[in-house]
Amino acid sequence: MKIIKFILTISLITNSLFSQEHFSGISTSKRGGLLNANNNPAELVNMNTKFEANLFNFSLGMANNKLTFSDLVSGDNLEDKIFEGDEAVNLRLDAQIFGPSFAFKYQKWGFGITSIANIKANAINVDSKLGDAIQNGELSNIFSQTMISSNDNQRLNATTWGELGFTIARNLIDLPKHKLNVGTNLRLLFPGAYANFSADNLNGTIVNNFGDISLVNASANINIAYAGVLANDYNDQGNYNEFFSQGINGFAADIAVNYRWKDENDANSYRLNTGLSIKNIGSMTFKSDNNLSKNYILNVDNFENLDLNQFENAESLTEIEAILNDPANAAYFQSTSSTADYTVKLPTVINAYADVRLTKKWFVTGSINQKVSDDSESDVITTQNSYTLIPRFTTKWFEAYAPLAANEISGFTSGIGFRLAGFFIGSNSVFTALADSGKQADLYLGVRFGF
Repeated sequence: MKIIKFILTISLITNSLFSQEHFSGISTSKRGGLLNANNNPAELVNMNTKFEANLFNFSLGMANNKLTFSDLVSGDNLEDKIFEGDEAVNLRLDAQIFGPSFAFKYQKWGFGITSIANIKANAINVDSKLGDAIQNGELSNIFSQTMISSNDNQRLNATTWGELGFTIARNLIDLPKHKLNVGTNLRLLFPGAYANFSADNLNGTIVNNFGDISLVNASANINIAYAGVLANDYNDQGNYNEFFSQGINGFAADIAVNYRWKDENDANSYRLNTGLSIKNIGSMTFKSDNNLSKNYILNVDNFENLDLNQFENAESLTEIEAILNDPANAAYFQSTSSTADYTVKLPTVINAYADVRLTKKWFVTGSINQKVSDDSESDVITTQNSYTLIPRFTTKWFEAYAPLAANEISGFTSGIGFRLAGFFIGSNSVFTALADSGKQADLYLGVRFGF
C-alpha cells in the first residue's frame, strides 16, 4: 500500500538532514538578536546592536524511534525496518525557514518583524504489526492472521504554513545588577496545505490469504482531512512547498519574560540570563476550494471482510476518500460528519532556559521545551518534548557550542555548532548520527548582521 510509503516519504523530503528544536544553541547565544527573540520575545531588548537584519536562516530536522542515521543513508529496506518489533512507529519531521526579518531597539523598547515558513509531517503511534502486515503481506505466499488492538489514535499528518510576526519587547527594570524584560510575538498565519489520516481505537484482524489482504472483525473511528496541494499526491515532494497560498486565516501569539543578572563590571556580559515563554497559542483555518474533513465509523462484522488491496495504488487522500465512499464499501464506513472549512491548532509549547556564565568566556545553557497539546487529537499539529544542555565558548566574534539533548521521540542526541560574526552553522545530532546510534538527523545555518 502506497499510503504506508507516506511515512518514509515525509521523512526524506530534504535528503534526511533535519532538526527538531529549531536553532538550538544559537537561539540562546550571548549575542542577542532575532533568533533569541523567536525563542523568547522578551530577549529583543537585549540585542547587542541597535538594528539587526536577518537575511536567510533555515533549520531542517527529522526524529524517529526506529531508524538510525545509517539506515536512512543506505536506504535499504526502510519499509521493513521501520515496522520491526512491537513498538509503535513515531516519526517527526520539522522544517523552518526564517526569511527576511528586521528588528531595532528604541530606548527601553524592542520591535521586530519576521517572516517564517513551516513544514511539519508526522507518523504518530502507527501500529508496527499493522504496517508490517500491509507492507509485507502482499509479498507473502502463505496464509497468516495478524491481530490489531490499539487504543491510540494512529495518524499520518502533514502541514505547511507561513507566518508574518510582529515582536514587541519592553524593559521593566534595569538596575546595576538586575534587568527584567517582557515581550510578545503576535503572528498572522497563512495556511498552505494540510493532510491528515487517522484511525482511533483500531481493533481487528488482518488476514493474508496468499497475498489477498483483508480486514475482519474490525472497528475504528476514521478521520480523513485535506486542503491545498496535499489533497493530491502525498509522495510528491514539491507539494510541501506551499506556505502562503490561502491568505491570512489564523492568528498565534507567544508571551514571555526574561530576567538577567548583569555583570556590573562588564556591560556586554552577564552572570545569568533566564527566560520563560509560552509559544504557539493559536490556530488557523483552511478554506481552499478542495477542503474536506470527514469522519467515519469503521465496522466490519464477523462474516464480512474489507479488501485492503484496493488501497494499494492510492497516491492521494482524495483517492483514499473516494475508496471509502465507494458503494461496495458502504457497509464498512459510515460517515458521521463532514465539513469544508476546518481549523487546526498549533502545538503550544512551554519554553524555559537558563544561561549561566562559568568564566569570562565559558557558559552553559539548560533548556526545556514541553508541549501542552495532545498529539492524539486529529486537529492538532504535533511537536516533541526536548531537554537540552549546551556548554559553550563565546567571544564577540566567535562562538562554539555542543548541544546535548534528550528528545521524546529520538532519545539522546549530541551535536556541535559554530558562529563567526553573523554567520552560524550547527547540528544537534551530528555526533550521535555519525556514531550510528542516533535516530535524529539535523542541520541548521544562517546569516544575519547587526549595526
